Amino acid sequence: MSKSEYKDYLKALSEISKAITSELYLEDILKLIVTLTANVMKAKICSLWLLDEKTKELKIKATQAISKDYLRERSIKIGEGIVGLVAKEKKTISILNVLDDDRYKEKELAKKENLVSMLSVPMMVKKKLIGVINCYTTSEYKFTQEDIELLSVVANQSAVAIENTELLVRTKVIQEELEARKKIEKAKGILMKEQNLSEEEAYNLIRKSSMDRRVHMKDIAEAIIVSYEVRNNR
Repeated sequence: MSKSEYKDYLKALSEISKAITSELYLEDILKLIVTLTANVMKAKICSLWLLDEKTKELKIKATQAISKDYLRERSIKIGEGIVGLVAKEKKTISILNVLDDDRYKEKELAKKENLVSMLSVPMMVKKKLIGVINCYTTSEYKFTQEDIELLSVVANQSAVAIENTELLVRTKVIQEELEARKKIEKAKGILMKEQNLSEEEAYNLIRKSSMDRRVHMKDIAEAIIVSYEVRNNR
């Protein structure tokens, strides 16, 4: 690798690291990762597939490609095609020409998009698979060890960012659920005291109001609490 190429690699890693640690939404981070990666790898297409834990399928989540054929929503089962195989074995696969490889399933798409060589790398957090990232060239190209190392670093940094974002979202959802429950409990107590209701009757009244008005029970509970506090602070 020449000095200028090495500088490009370092610059790309730096930019990708900044993207991964930024406060952008996950969708924006993934789009930025594939765009930067495609540029430094000199790839026509870079695509990122994430594992759906429930269905055990990989779904395409980001690509810098603009082709409608490539952008369409697709999913691949673990073990199916190259992406599925990389996911199953958790090992990198490099192919000189996808049209000559029996494992590659989307040959018609490859012909349409002029996709030739492919590098596919698993996205891992420790031993856990998060997804797969791919790069394609438009002419035969033997991916070097430096190419593989660069894409592996990108893949693993991205996997950590995705895992952390999902944990953050789950934590936020749990916190919001706990806050909602606290408010509903408080509102129930107010109704039980003011209207001489049982706990079940108070809960059913909040739920009915929620359904009638088509708003969350938390919003009904907040309204009950605010009304009570206003009346009692006069």
